[in-house]
Amino acid sequence: MEDDERRNLLRIGADLELAWHHANATAMTRKRIIRTVIREIVVAIEDDQIKMLVHWQGGDHTAFSVRKNKTGHHRWGATPDIDELIRTLARQLPDRAIASLLNRLGKTTGRQNGWTQSRVCTFRNQHDIAVYKKDERARRGEYTLQETAAKLGLRSMTVLRLIRTGNLKAEQYCKDTPWIIRHEDIERADIRTHSHKRGQGPLSQSQDQQIQLFQ
Repeated sequence: MEDDERRNLLRIGADLELAWHHANATAMTRKRIIRTVIREIVVAIEDDQIKMLVHWQGGDHTAFSVRKNKTGHHRWGATPDIDELIRTLARQLPDRAIASLLNRLGKTTGRQNGWTQSRVCTFRNQHDIAVYKKDERARRGEYTLQETAAKLGLRSMTVLRLIRTGNLKAEQYCKDTPWIIRHEDIERADIRTHSHKRGQGPLSQSQDQQIQLFQ
């Protein structure tokens, strides 16, 4: 071994961080570094915490803890709001429509991929979310904006105007998700009367009132 090479290896060996992040360091090299500096790691699980005590070569000790992942969660898991969003949408839409909506909302999977029907299906299965069944909303007496418009014989924009003005009660999980209107609210006499009066009114040019096809 040349003197320059030996001095370089000794320099790297004296700087653990440099050795670990060296461009030529392989996974095997890093394993050997760990075995060289750590004597043992003692792990204990307490409630939702994983507590570890590292015994270093030379006698020093380092204690730290991390929070346990919930069942089915891992570092590639989607953000918590995705779980609640898909859980809500699965009571309103089939998987393909959910995937399309998630992509429109700019949501991604835990690996930063776009959503597909297959990925939504996999997510549901992993999180014990039941698949949407045909006519499920109708059996609960719930209708989308377009379905409500059809029942009232109105244009979708007119129904949206009724919702915006507070004349028709409706629910929306978040912006750009489907409006859900209940049967009893559609059947209210004053709603039908008001809709006939306003049904032919001019449409607003506001972009906030644009109707998405999935609604």
